[in-house]
Amino acid sequence: MKTLLSSLALGIGLMQASVSMAQNAPVRVAAAVYGQKAEFVQLWVRAINEHPAVVSGQAKVTIFDGRYSATTQNNQFDTIIAQKFDAIIFIPIDAQAGAAAVQKAHDAGIPVIVSNASVRSNLQNCYIGSNDVLGGEMEAEAVVKKLNGKGNVVIFDGPIGQSAQIERSQGIKNVLAKYPNVKVLEEKTANWSRTEALNLMQNWLTAHPGQINGIIGENDEMALGAIKALQAANIDPASMAIAGIDGVSDAINAVKSGQMASILQDANAQAQGALDLALRAKLGPSYQPQSSIWKQYADKMSWDDGTAKNYAVPWTVVTKGNADQLLAARRK
Repeated sequence: MKTLLSSLALGIGLMQASVSMAQNAPVRVAAAVYGQKAEFVQLWVRAINEHPAVVSGQAKVTIFDGRYSATTQNNQFDTIIAQKFDAIIFIPIDAQAGAAAVQKAHDAGIPVIVSNASVRSNLQNCYIGSNDVLGGEMEAEAVVKKLNGKGNVVIFDGPIGQSAQIERSQGIKNVLAKYPNVKVLEEKTANWSRTEALNLMQNWLTAHPGQINGIIGENDEMALGAIKALQAANIDPASMAIAGIDGVSDAINAVKSGQMASILQDANAQAQGALDLALRAKLGPSYQPQSSIWKQYADKMSWDDGTAKNYAVPWTVVTKGNADQLLAARRK
């Protein structure tokens, strides 16, 4: 009898210990990002790793680098599902192809938070990112304003099929449609790449000597690549109307020197907000957001109990007046 009671007590103790360990185990979150070559996603990854829940050990984030391939991201979802992660944060390289990956996670019962770039699916828990149509409109307006509504421009598209490319292109077209005296000489993808944009701009300068007045890059990296091509051709970038999107560090410095305009999308808010939403999806309504971004944008982006389908992170126009402050915040 003593042996039986001891065995029962041991069993109950082990069960209680197991439950306690399970309750204290970190929430395992897979962050599937499209690629980490450029600064914006690097800032996003740094921000999620600095989230209070990661620092405290409440959450453990594993980064999956999609290497700019929809196939790679799709295969990574198979791995994530097989390893039974608790939640997924997804930055897709392709809006349509990413929907299949979301479907697989949904079927496996794993919540998906989409960040930065959207997918053509209704199965994700929610999306947090900036309004890319508005971003495209803002940068196009900056270029048109400097051109006084007249001149020839070239456009660098993002990877064809990614939501940011689709939506920023729409925003740019919305604005240019209002200005019949602004002519698009060239438009082609440079895949978010500074190097690809540099090479493409060199070709366009040769094809249209002395005719290009403005440059619209759907991200800063491509605008900066175009600036390098101008400098190599002994053309002062400040003599042209140039704009990009993201607010990466080199672009902020270029704004300070008068070479371009840039609109910052907040990588910190998109990453840390996404992790709060992932933890809410896993832990339920008792979870309260821990990132300071919800206070930062309280008047423009409500937490809404972590159950809204769309969270729009506001854009910030980079100016000479706020450039040093933005850079200083990044160095902390």
